[in-house]
Amino acid sequence: MNRWKIGFFLLAGLVAAALSAIIFFISSTPDSIPLPDMEVVDASNNVLTVSVTKENLESIANTYVRKMTKGGPLPLTIKVDGDVALFSELTVFSFTYPVIMHFDPVVREDGNLILKQSSMEIGLLNIQPSTVLKILKDSVKFPPWLIVRPKEEEFFIDLSEISVSGNLKVRAKTFNLADDEIILEIIIPKE
Repeated sequence: MNRWKIGFFLLAGLVAAALSAIIFFISSTPDSIPLPDMEVVDASNNVLTVSVTKENLESIANTYVRKMTKGGPLPLTIKVDGDVALFSELTVFSFTYPVIMHFDPVVREDGNLILKQSSMEIGLLNIQPSTVLKILKDSVKFPPWLIVRPKEEEFFIDLSEISVSGNLKVRAKTFNLADDEIILEIIIPKE
């Protein structure tokens, strides 16, 4: 066997090994990320109840998304209608595919939100939702109040950690998109 054949097979083996390693690291899901403990709200605080429409919530969410992804590699847009939809793009081997992830909102007892993934569309590709969430988690620097949990296929939004003017806190009370009933509580601590 001459040197060219040996070199060709050696190079082909290295390319195959590198491609296998990339696929393995992308498709492996990380360990589950624990959620913060539920906080009990002090009953002596003042509570202001606010009713928000889907359009208002969408506008507020996109404002926060623009702030958190400023200069980031992936464009993110949120649409609130019958569910919460996250629009982005995924580039695979220099081909860009539109990504649409649909989430069902769930209000926890402590007023924080969990966006549970219900479906996903990536062009014609068939990629596991946990893989897309892992890529999203690794590509975008999310603020501490937004936790991506690829293994559980969900986002956790810690509303109590979102910086609002002063030391105000926000929590969700009702999140019914079908009836356009979104009620938030703003907690104003007594001093």
